[in-house]
Amino acid sequence: MLAEDSTLLREGLVRLLAEEGHEVAAAVGDGGALLAAVAAGPPDVVVVDVRMPPTHTDEGLRAALEIRRRWPDVGVLVLSQYVERRYATELITADTARVGYLLKDRVAQVDEFLDALDRVGAGGAAFDPEVVRRLLAAHGTRADPLARLTPRERDVLDNMAQGHTNASIGKNLHISQSAVEKHVNAIFDKLDLSRTSGYSRRVLAVLRYLGSRSDMSKTD
Repeated sequence: MLAEDSTLLREGLVRLLAEEGHEVAAAVGDGGALLAAVAAGPPDVVVVDVRMPPTHTDEGLRAALEIRRRWPDVGVLVLSQYVERRYATELITADTARVGYLLKDRVAQVDEFLDALDRVGAGGAAFDPEVVRRLLAAHGTRADPLARLTPRERDVLDNMAQGHTNASIGKNLHISQSAVEKHVNAIFDKLDLSRTSGYSRRVLAVLRYLGSRSDMSKTD
């Protein structure tokens, strides 16, 4: 299901997804209509814009959060022109299984958009690199443990938070998988996070850490 108030973009996405073999059960223009459509028959994944009628502020994200709460088996892929840090943190720190956050520019990269959609639909995570960078940058000056990471460990963390596997990180950074595993272990040690198996859980741990720092910064 799609929720996008731009008719041109919405119809373009419908056509693209249909051509790629996806069934679009509903395509709507606001968060309320999306919730009604999901309630009538939950899909595998919803793709939702952040700013939609009537106020064009956060209706889409609030609908996404409601879907995550009421229908946790429905994947949620958020599209936005902006990195809404507070709401992004709330959305992705609860559980990174079946969730993604992409900037709208990424839709122009069709293969990347479709790959993110497939990952979310399969139970994984897909976060735009720019979203992750801005979340990390927002906490870099406050979160001392992040400052302890080496440049290579920050690169690995950046990829890890996007939802990449160790093998994918190795290819992206041109290092061996064993080197990636060593960096991952070092990251969890330095961030005082429990080591886990499975990339969704470790992304969850990293983003929960970032979320906790965001909560702390609000009280500073």
